[in-house]
Amino acid sequence: MQRTTPPFRADQVGSLLRTAPVKEARTRRLAGEITPAQLKAVEDAEIAKLAARQASVGLQAVTDGEFRRAWWHYDFLAALEGVELVSVTQGLQFKGTQTKAEGLHVHGRIDFPAAHPMVEHFRFLKSVAQDLPGKPVPKMTIPSPTALHYRGGRAAIERSVYPDMAPFFDDLGRAYAKAVRAFGEAGCTYLQLDEVFVAYLCDEAQRDYLRGRGDDPGSLLDVYADLVNAAVAGRSPGMTISMHLCRGNFRSTWMAQGGYERVADVLFNRMGVDAYFMEYDTERAGGFEPLRFLPKGKQVVLGVMTSKTGALESKDELKRRIEEAAKHAPLDQLCLSPQCGFASTEEGNLLAEDEQWAKLARCVEVAHEIWK
Repeated sequence: MQRTTPPFRADQVGSLLRTAPVKEARTRRLAGEITPAQLKAVEDAEIAKLAARQASVGLQAVTDGEFRRAWWHYDFLAALEGVELVSVTQGLQFKGTQTKAEGLHVHGRIDFPAAHPMVEHFRFLKSVAQDLPGKPVPKMTIPSPTALHYRGGRAAIERSVYPDMAPFFDDLGRAYAKAVRAFGEAGCTYLQLDEVFVAYLCDEAQRDYLRGRGDDPGSLLDVYADLVNAAVAGRSPGMTISMHLCRGNFRSTWMAQGGYERVADVLFNRMGVDAYFMEYDTERAGGFEPLRFLPKGKQVVLGVMTSKTGALESKDELKRRIEEAAKHAPLDQLCLSPQCGFASTEEGNLLAEDEQWAKLARCVEVAHEIWK
């Protein structure tokens, strides 16, 4: 049967390809040719059209496409107290390409500011969504708190502020609980934590990288579970919190690989979120067997459709994959979406806007046929 609360049978991760007016306005703002207010006016107009387009293809939850962000994570994290965006010597290395050379630096005690800009971003999305036919649910996406630790590690955190890591994690968890509470007070009933790094812990190369910089990958999973639980402690009654798991998404490339087996029990049974958007579009994500750990009352949104290319999956192909997953978890606890957003950074993946919309429409079509 169809669902009336998030996650929905046909859903989406959140980021969408930036439209030409947004790209142009952001370029002009960086060049100093327009004011922040002029940029916001363009973003407002494009987000309103974007939300309407999502509703028109049948999606029951709409996002702002992350149109006001350059990165899926840095924009949110750099607006926390004690954190700043800085230039670094080298960008993040994906398979065959690199990002811009930017990173985060923790220079003070971490806290969530009362005027964090993304709360206002959500309020605008909510105001747009409530006027659309069917009143779709406005969905807000923010990075998981683990992103502030994994990307830079100990080297990005001032020792004069945090000589030991335990107070860092405590402050980060409390700041995120405040964030979740602030979104709830703004009327958010569907919040997503974009959790890349638990999936990275499934990759032996990433685990070696962590050991090389002095972290213990064996204990990080428990540390991260506690951090996520500290964040969701701030939820409002009736708020659904989902978690998106990914192995990297930049210009249609990736960073990590490995199935979910080694993290599945903690992921499903220790982390207090309601639903999991799980990457499953390639063999790099492994099989569906880890879904056997899924407890009653939680949902998995199967990312069996790729957002990295424009090739449209057939209905039969998607149905076969969902049938395979249903051997390991009840069909009623499953939903469908693309495996990631279409633009985790403002550059976007290598496909056309029409291909993006065709994929989202195909998700809706298949979900209706499977779950009636």
